[in-house]
Amino acid sequence: MGTFSWTHLLIIALLFVLLFGAKRLPDAARGLGRSLRIFKSEVGQMQAESTSSDAPAATQAAPAPQQQLSASATQAQTPIVEPQQGHKTL
Repeated sequence: MGTFSWTHLLIIALLFVLLFGAKRLPDAARGLGRSLRIFKSEVGQMQAESTSSDAPAATQAAPAPQQQLSASATQAQTPIVEPQQGHKTL
């Protein structure tokens, strides 16, 4: 009752195919792979920055919120375009 056998894993895989469909599973796996790749590169960059700098930890913490702020500021400045009256949308 503690581990999964190959039959349990087969049943779980079949349920995923039934619930999400065969067309959506490759897209979901591709998106998950991209997300993990981005996360891995960001963690690597953070580790490289922490080992390469000789400054105290207090000065390292200050630039990080500014970078996050600039990323969120660019998202906030993106205009939202709404369709005009009388035009058809797709």
